[in-house]
Amino acid sequence: MVQRRNARSSISVSFEFFPPKTPAMEESLWAAIQRLAPLRPDFVSVTYGAGGSTRERTHHTVERILKETDIAPAAHLTCVDASREEVDEVVRQYRATGVKHFVALRGDGQGGAGSVYEPHPAGYRNGAELTAGIKAIDPEIEVSVSAYPEKHPESPDFATDIDLLKRKVDNGATRAITQFFFDNDLYERYVERARRAGIYVPIVPGIVPIHDFSKIARFSAATGTSIPLWLAERFEGLENDAQTRSHVAAAVCAEQVLDLVERGVSDFHFYTMNRADLVYSICHILGLRETAPTPAEAAA
Repeated sequence: MVQRRNARSSISVSFEFFPPKTPAMEESLWAAIQRLAPLRPDFVSVTYGAGGSTRERTHHTVERILKETDIAPAAHLTCVDASREEVDEVVRQYRATGVKHFVALRGDGQGGAGSVYEPHPAGYRNGAELTAGIKAIDPEIEVSVSAYPEKHPESPDFATDIDLLKRKVDNGATRAITQFFFDNDLYERYVERARRAGIYVPIVPGIVPIHDFSKIARFSAATGTSIPLWLAERFEGLENDAQTRSHVAAAVCAEQVLDLVERGVSDFHFYTMNRADLVYSICHILGLRETAPTPAEAAA
């Protein structure tokens, strides 16, 4: 079981993984899952690759989580390169295996984040339509959707961005998970905009530990996520110093999460990159503790 202590007793976490491409990556993934599973996350999600690729590996990973762990999996589902009928069949297949939670996304184009998205002529056009399609198949399925504290890079303005989020919620989404961000003021202002628009579902901050600053910087540029100057300065000169870099990454992430806790945030979604140690450390700081099972639990 997990013990939550002190003022942070109400903290809930979820974790995101990506499906492995090689046997070595599969070994790394399952090591990460085994490391984080004792923290009893609310759920773990498994992504698609760029352009909706890796669908089969995603399905296999989700099925393995169902069979080999007691964690509730959430399957990512996108609109990319598939008709409505094809997407609906994927939903039914997941549902038949026991999946009760989807993360519904429009998805990126074939080139990945920042590339031009071309909707399938017979497909769902966006996350709002996809959410409605999932709920039409089974109203009891839980649907989480995406949100963008700095707005989606393709949205002309925040009003358009918030309007799409409102349509996702009106169509049945019960949770929004944000793109990662590094400025908590931006997240707080985004939540205020959403509440003024009548959106009252949880807007869970997506948190990415910075294992490799150069990679995160490139991905941030593609997704429209800003990197504060102070953050870049923290990692200056550490390109060839992995040990110090990991310490700095832990400190930066802990600062961000604890500041959000002080602002009243209680749910966090970690983009693990299939690497668990840094995430585990942050969860420890949040007050999540793994403890030995009670005799009754062990007997069960």
